[in-house]
Amino acid sequence: MAITIAVLLCIGAGTVGGVFFAFSTFVMTALSARPCAHGIGAMQQINVTVLNPMFLGVFLGSALLSVVAVVVSVITWPSSGAPFLLAAGLLYFLGSFAVTIGFNVPRNERLAQLDADSTEASEYWSTYVLEWTWWNHVRTVASIAAAACAAGALLAT
Repeated sequence: MAITIAVLLCIGAGTVGGVFFAFSTFVMTALSARPCAHGIGAMQQINVTVLNPMFLGVFLGSALLSVVAVVVSVITWPSSGAPFLLAAGLLYFLGSFAVTIGFNVPRNERLAQLDADSTEASEYWSTYVLEWTWWNHVRTVASIAAAACAAGALLAT
């Protein structure tokens, strides 16, 4: 069971980390280079479009797997892969899922309430890009580190 959890969490966290990596390395830069209303409108659309079964299945499924990984690591603690599995579960759940819910989603919700062509949206945009991207960097690193730890759990077994 621990091997299956590690494989699935490695794939899920790696996939989500890759999506976040794309936003950190070029998507947000491209959006912020556009006129404010265009960047805001595009990000508003992205935030609606991302709520689809494919992405949410991997993102939320990996969060569920991360909780299972923590439980399995505690149950199998003497095993050599347990510390890696514990780290993978905690990194993904806290660094990716919790950061998304606690920091990125509230910013997305505020952005969604603004008219992209308004002065208020234009004034908020630079703050949004800076703060949202910073928290995205955190969840990128956490997701990729979780995938690496899950791989470490596999190598240690």
